[in-house]
Amino acid sequence: MALLRKINQILLFLLVLTVCVILYNKVHKIPSTLLKNEPVDLESPEEMEEDIPVVICAAAGRMGAAIAAISSIYSNSDSNILFYIVGLKNSVPHIRKWIENSKLRDIKFRIVEFNPMVLKGKIRPDAGRPELLQPLNFVRFYLPLLIHEHEKVIYLDDDVIVQGDIQELYDTKLAPGHAAAFSDDCDLPSIHEMVRSVGMQNTYMGFLDYRKQTIRDLGISPSTCSFNPGVIVANMTEWKHQRITKQLEKWMQKNVEENLYSSTLAGGVATSPMLIVFHGKYSSITPLWHIRHLGWSPDARYSEQFLHEAKLLHWNGRYKPWDYPSIHTDLWEKWFVPDPSGIFKLTRPNS
Repeated sequence: MALLRKINQILLFLLVLTVCVILYNKVHKIPSTLLKNEPVDLESPEEMEEDIPVVICAAAGRMGAAIAAISSIYSNSDSNILFYIVGLKNSVPHIRKWIENSKLRDIKFRIVEFNPMVLKGKIRPDAGRPELLQPLNFVRFYLPLLIHEHEKVIYLDDDVIVQGDIQELYDTKLAPGHAAAFSDDCDLPSIHEMVRSVGMQNTYMGFLDYRKQTIRDLGISPSTCSFNPGVIVANMTEWKHQRITKQLEKWMQKNVEENLYSSTLAGGVATSPMLIVFHGKYSSITPLWHIRHLGWSPDARYSEQFLHEAKLLHWNGRYKPWDYPSIHTDLWEKWFVPDPSGIFKLTRPNS
């Protein structure tokens, strides 16, 4: 009996001790990982602020574009930005050296190597604008396969510069069931004037071949306003749930078989499948966060006041700000960081 009483007393003591430990933990909010002897990051709330993931491609031959875009984003925001810089295997060492040996050395970044073999058999040869067939032009189709840790992601074409705080773009609200937000091509009067002045299309008619029965069977009016996928705010959960990548690949394959769109039309081969897959199922980006068409003509120009108000400028089109001729190059060049290796050089009239 004495032995049994002693065992009961020990059990009671252990029970009371366990309750005390649990209550102490609750009061003092000790992280559970401490109890497992695991490292714990005891950062302040400010330091624990989530990263804003920004995806930008760095293509050989135009790597300075990505550098200028990154420089503009980093310089205009106090937010925690994590750059995902996507490149092909042969360009990875160059972009890493450029960043680590310039004033961008303090940015937080990861380099992601894109395997162009995922595109095998999905791209139709097109002589109209062969630069649009480059593998990195299709990175935006594969965002969930490249970026795994984030619910929300920003994708930017490399020929942009950002004049506002990228946090504002990241805070874009996506409606329930929408996997992405884009800028409508009919959203600002100033853009309408630019479109008319250079003879561009801003409807589905300019991107899809409505002579083809497969396109007509979609039931989409050719006068429907298009959108530009050079700036995307994407919800990765919805993207995967709706199998967006598989849908895009399906239309790429159909184009190989039936030539449903081509780079001779307004937007080339990357925009068209996105117009089909996202028709009527996307949210809108605030217009000033995607002022585009700066690369469509070396002559047509926006007003200086309008450009000053813009949050993001996009030189989509043939006339790039690192080449000549081009327009509003001063707004781009102020963010350019020279290549420490001297490989990439700006093309200017006096160079």
